[in-house]
Amino acid sequence: MTDTPKLKMRSWLFAPGDSERKMQKASDSEADIVLLDLEDSVMPENKPEARRLVSAFIAARSDRHRIWVRINPITSEFAEDDLAAIMPSAPGGILLPKSEGSCDPERLDQLLTQHEETHGIEPGSTRVAALVTETPHAMFHTGDYENVPRLVAMSWGAEDLSSAIGASVQFQPNGQYMPVFELARSLCLLGAVAAGAAPIETIQADFRDLDGLRERALMVRSQGYRGMLAIHPAQVPVINQAFTPSEAELDKARAVIAAFAANPGAGTVGVDGAMLDRPHLALAHALLASAED
Repeated sequence: MTDTPKLKMRSWLFAPGDSERKMQKASDSEADIVLLDLEDSVMPENKPEARRLVSAFIAARSDRHRIWVRINPITSEFAEDDLAAIMPSAPGGILLPKSEGSCDPERLDQLLTQHEETHGIEPGSTRVAALVTETPHAMFHTGDYENVPRLVAMSWGAEDLSSAIGASVQFQPNGQYMPVFELARSLCLLGAVAAGAAPIETIQADFRDLDGLRERALMVRSQGYRGMLAIHPAQVPVINQAFTPSEAELDKARAVIAAFAANPGAGTVGVDGAMLDRPHLALAHALLASAED
C-alpha cells in the first residue's frame, strides 16, 4: 500500500464534465483541486457521454490525486452510474452534492469501498467532500458529520438552497448575503470544524470581480474557512493567495510560539504590547501547520 498524497485545499475549480476543452483548461490552472462536474452543469441526456469523457480524462492524468468528480446526489437515479463509470479511472476524490446528513456520505463510503476493491484501488484512498446546506432539511444536520469515513472537507451553496426555499434574492443591497444564507455559511463552518474537516467557502458567481473575490476570500479565511470554490480559472490565483499565510503572519505566529516557549507554564504572555493567552498559541500553531500543507 502507498500513502495517499498530501493535498492542498485552497482552491476548488469546477469544470463541466461534458466539455473536454473546459476540463483541460481547469486542470492546466493552478487550482489545488479540479472538480469535474456530472451534476448541475450537465443535462440528463448528456450525462452518459459526460461520464465517458470524465473517465477518459482522469485515466490520462498523472495528477489524479487533484482531479475530483462532483457526482449527482447519492439518492438520485444517476449516482451509481456516475461511480460505475468514473471509479475505474481512480479519481482523487468525490464531491457529494445535496448531502442531507451523515447517512449520505456513509452510503457513498460503502459504494466507494466496493469500487476500490473491484478496481484494485488502495482502500480508503478516494477522499470525499460534501455540500451540506443545499436543502432545508440539510441545514438542520450540518453538525452530524463527525467520524464520517473519508470526509476531508465540507462546503455550502446558496443557489440550490434559494431555489428550495423560494428565495428570489440572495444578497442585501450592501452585497452581503441575506441572513438565511449567512446562517448556512456559519453552520457549514461549525459543522466542518466539529467533524475535523476543512470548511470550504462557496462560489462567487461574478468571476470578473477579482477585487471583490479577494476581499471575500480574506474575510471568510479570517473566520476559519480554509479554501473556496471557483467557477473560472481567473479566480484561482486570487483564492490561492488569499488562503496562503503571508510572511508577516508567519513571523507573528512564530513570535507567539517563541514567547510561550520562553515562559513555560504561563497562561498569558506579552507580544508586541498585547497580552495573549493559550488560544492564541493554538492559532499560531494552526497557522504554521497550514503553511506546511
